[in-house]
Amino acid sequence: MSSPLPPRLPAASASPTGDDDAALTFLRPFLDDPRITDLLVNGEDGLFVDRGAGLERVPSWSADEAEVRRLAVRLIALGGRHLDDASPCVDVRLDHGVRVHAVLAPVAVRGTSISVRIPRRHALDLAALERSGMLSASARRRLESLVERRENVLVSGATGAGKTTLLTALLSAVPADERIVTIEEVCELRPRHPHHVALEARQPNLEGAGGVGLARLVREALRMRPDRLVVGECRGPEVRELLAALNTGHDGGAGTLHARSLVDVASRLEALGALAGMDPATMARQSASAIDAIVHVERVHGRRRVAGWGRPVVQDGRLRIEPREWS
Repeated sequence: MSSPLPPRLPAASASPTGDDDAALTFLRPFLDDPRITDLLVNGEDGLFVDRGAGLERVPSWSADEAEVRRLAVRLIALGGRHLDDASPCVDVRLDHGVRVHAVLAPVAVRGTSISVRIPRRHALDLAALERSGMLSASARRRLESLVERRENVLVSGATGAGKTTLLTALLSAVPADERIVTIEEVCELRPRHPHHVALEARQPNLEGAGGVGLARLVREALRMRPDRLVVGECRGPEVRELLAALNTGHDGGAGTLHARSLVDVASRLEALGALAGMDPATMARQSASAIDAIVHVERVHGRRRVAGWGRPVVQDGRLRIEPREWS
């Protein structure tokens, strides 16, 4: 079933806000559909959406390259940034946590590319994820135990596998009297929790000034009395600050990491450690001390599922992930 979209992009009105109106008109059908989590525009090649069962093409939609480029510029402008030939790759967050990433041609070889991530209106808890089939009853009990015992958890998986969804559910299980501070490049974590402070990185301006990176935000968060410190995605040298924080008494922390499988998490952490100037032996000791559990999620035939979990251990001076049973 396709979205109720017009066959072509809406034209801008003559009003001063015409560009914004056209961009919002494009987004509105997707925002109104609670099943849609991602929409992708591949230049003139078409529009694809994900309703939870994998990507599907929207056959009623079409646009030429000029229209897709104009739409990309409008959407990025809604987030307060400029998309042009001098800055052809831009990522912004819109209201309600909608994330837009755009790449102009010719950097995007087959035409301007737009990727939009739409968060769920209501964060799912672990019980809801169990009902959806993402995790088993035994996995749910184990995950609830990890939260209750304030274990530091790293959620791993590929892009779109459900890392943010699972981490949001874990954070929603945190007791209401604890303070959660989350740090993200673009804010996507929206747990059901009354005491959640979200920090978002800021890119530098055209003069190269004013940038606030994840590593600095981790240091700032430590001054905010967090009961739970969370880095939405570890992808660079900020992993050093996170491990240092978790190793100095900040239990119950969490983060996410891109990795193809549970065992690949070790090599991925070593690579990030190298970016932070840490050799493999140091990274192994720091990780095994700071991280209590690694939970891996994957997507199989379009369905997200929690695939397994393990504990980090040091073997022969190198980091390894030891798989564990749920029970």
